[in-house]
Amino acid sequence: MLIQVVRTGGFAGIERRAEVDTSGRPDAPAWQALATGALADGRGPRMPGAGIADGFSYEITVDGRTFHCADPQLSDAQRELIERVLKEGA
Repeated sequence: MLIQVVRTGGFAGIERRAEVDTSGRPDAPAWQALATGALADGRGPRMPGAGIADGFSYEITVDGRTFHCADPQLSDAQRELIERVLKEGA
């Protein structure tokens, strides 16, 4: 499973990208469960910009399926997935 996150916005407006390929990882089932939960919490593809001024907007792509979300309306699963991908992704 390939998980990609693009974070835009914030005070400085700097874009940050990261991705994690779970293929062959021993923790792949945990990543898959988290990604499935994040997608289920989404409302389908949306245009970015639904957040707050100087907040972050996110584009999350899981195996080619993309949706958008923004602070402060992130679900717990979305927030955890974003944090983990941005931390561990290259």
